[in-house]
Amino acid sequence: MFNNYYLLTLLLVSSLSGFAQREQSVEGNVDDLPVHEYKLELKEEMVNKAGEEVMGMTVNGKIPGPTLNFQEGEYAVILVTNNMSVETSVHWHGMLLPNFYDGVPYVSTPPIKPGETMRYEFAIKQSGTYWYHSHTMLQEQSGVYGSIVIQPKEETLKYDKDLVLLLSDWTNEKPKDVQRTLKRGSEWYSIKKGTATPLNKVIERGALGAQLNFWKQRMEGADIADIYYPAFLINGKQEVDYPDLEPGDRVRLRIIDGAASTSFWMTFGGETPTLVSADGKDVVPVEKNKTFIGVAETYDFIVTIPEDGKLEFRIMAQDGSGTASAFLGNGKVLEAEKIARPDKIAMMQKMAKMDMTMGAPALKFRPGKDERFEMKQQYGMHMDASTMKMDMDHDAMKMDHSGMEMKKDTMKMDHSKMDHLAKKMEMMKDTMKMGNSKMDQSAMKMDSKKGMDTPGMDMFSEYNYDYLKSPEKTTYSKDLPVNDILLNLTGNMQRYVWSLNGVPLAEADKIKIKQGEVTRITFNNLTMMHHPMHLHGHFFRVINKNGEYSPLKHTVNVPPMQQTTIEFYGNEYGDWFFHCHILYHMMGGMARIVSYDTPRDPRMKGYPESNLIAETNQFYTWGKVDAASHMTSLNLTASNIRNQFNMRAEYGWNKNMEAEFSYEYYLYDWLRVFGGVNLENENDKSLDQLNTTAIAGIRYFTPYMFDLDVRIDNKLRPQISLGREIMIFPRLSVFGEYEYQADFGWVDDLPAGSNYKKEETLTVGAQYFLSKNFTVMGSYDNRFGVGGGLSVRI
Repeated sequence: MFNNYYLLTLLLVSSLSGFAQREQSVEGNVDDLPVHEYKLELKEEMVNKAGEEVMGMTVNGKIPGPTLNFQEGEYAVILVTNNMSVETSVHWHGMLLPNFYDGVPYVSTPPIKPGETMRYEFAIKQSGTYWYHSHTMLQEQSGVYGSIVIQPKEETLKYDKDLVLLLSDWTNEKPKDVQRTLKRGSEWYSIKKGTATPLNKVIERGALGAQLNFWKQRMEGADIADIYYPAFLINGKQEVDYPDLEPGDRVRLRIIDGAASTSFWMTFGGETPTLVSADGKDVVPVEKNKTFIGVAETYDFIVTIPEDGKLEFRIMAQDGSGTASAFLGNGKVLEAEKIARPDKIAMMQKMAKMDMTMGAPALKFRPGKDERFEMKQQYGMHMDASTMKMDMDHDAMKMDHSGMEMKKDTMKMDHSKMDHLAKKMEMMKDTMKMGNSKMDQSAMKMDSKKGMDTPGMDMFSEYNYDYLKSPEKTTYSKDLPVNDILLNLTGNMQRYVWSLNGVPLAEADKIKIKQGEVTRITFNNLTMMHHPMHLHGHFFRVINKNGEYSPLKHTVNVPPMQQTTIEFYGNEYGDWFFHCHILYHMMGGMARIVSYDTPRDPRMKGYPESNLIAETNQFYTWGKVDAASHMTSLNLTASNIRNQFNMRAEYGWNKNMEAEFSYEYYLYDWLRVFGGVNLENENDKSLDQLNTTAIAGIRYFTPYMFDLDVRIDNKLRPQISLGREIMIFPRLSVFGEYEYQADFGWVDDLPAGSNYKKEETLTVGAQYFLSKNFTVMGSYDNRFGVGGGLSVRI
């Protein structure tokens, strides 16, 4: 069997360490467990989930796919047949299994080619609620997902019935078109779902100062979710009834957020339910109603069906853009709490009052240089003594090994920029969490409803895991070495690039970990988005106020501008995928490969990891055509993370014409260098003679969100242009661009008596969004005059 030598070595290391989180995964039915087999068929079929027939991807003819039911102690054999026109894969989310069957194509498992069947097999050594989904491109959004329920050998909870509630989001668009829309920086999705914050609303609320603060940091505003979804689903439906549940039944609701990019608020009608499990692991039961569930998380609740009505389970998309409900039982509806939509303008106002630096780069100038600590210090939330007194005395803090103890011999930090003491203090700050460090209570008052007294912190107080407590201690032996890793979560909404420490997957090295070592990762979120981070093949401790009883999870939601620390014991082998589970963030680069640095499985020959990495660095192409009474124009762009090709052509009915072709390279988020050619007519109102020049320069996205272009052509004529677009009403935006070129006669002769010749171009206008692809526009251009017409996005 493959890697027997390495498996024996790792087992020996685990036994010597004195502690192991679990037995290491071994291929094959070595314990002769009873076999439980399923067959899954993936097909492309027309489906209707939101009022329109579109092409989806089904599992055994359904969306979602069937629930796979197992008993702890069985041996799973799952045959997946691909009857689609494209390759596919299936990942068993949260399952502890041999690396080869994890289901990430090109990393651990071969892709399933069209017409082929893949056999997945592994021992079931856990119980709880899990799920499965495709890990190929954006197929999960199209319908390749389903649930897994594993009954324990010995039941510790009393209930009468099981019910899986699989939550998801649905778009009638092709998922690749969704990603392309996000890449081009369109505001259409926020317009469509009513979450846009145009200037008129900002001014009306007295938030212009806050808006200017965001613009200064190159951000439109406080963002929550990216995509417009016409429907949110529970078990594939926007509303679903379960009338067979009888009064008095104690029902275990196994709730899975299988959405591609939507986190939900969950509420229940009737009596307060009891939360009993998170991510498949039992927790100390706690009565809890309003609960936030991040993408890819699972929560189990026990509810009692009321005697005099049916109970509503309700979900609301995190940004308030839609809901779905399930009804349990019969009779009068006991309605679940309706949660108010978040107030984005109020969020902007609160954040503007905080000492916060946003806009950390998603794309660094030197991706190979370790600048994570400098990045953390420069960006994020900065709290001085006036807002939060922190006693940095190491003894006074009494930090335990569960997330706070930092031993000198286990701290692994970059010593090239700071001395040992400075880094030690930095890491102490990195690992501080609300509630698990013993800080001055008078300086940082904690309240479950209000959060910290620090201005604006109540926005994030509901996004912690303090209500989750493991029934058993989850700590590791203090004798184990600890590898500390800081990961800043970084992103660029304008270009939709997502990364870790300013480095997307396509430019990143693997994260190397070792068997017999505890890896502690501090996530420092420097974006305005939530990021549910998922590590394949492992459970980790999420450090919270419960210290030694911090819960085990496989996915952890990291709130905006906040920190979360996890730690796990290394007792596996091979490479494992690690990523944000918002599908479009993962495809935008927020992912890594975590590697034990063991030899690659020979069965993966011919399936290089570079194929998966390339999926996150694809070229996306978009364009726009303006057809107006005074001119017509065409703009085309093809872009990946670093490279971009542009074509722009304008033709006025007065026979003025200009066209430009350029290639540009992004040095980092906001700055790129470019070169190309420009063509324009030599004489106004005449196309008899075209002038072709070579151009080169820089383009810079400035604070306050202006596009700056500085260039020079082969006639040594310098030119500068500045442009901006602002949404002033929910569907109406204004735009303008000014361009100035000077000719000092360094190449061509100037007219007699002239020291230089200038050329100025001014364009101003407005556009009204009719739909995603059509806009009514009107503009003035000093070359073409005044006119209006239709813009079409392609």
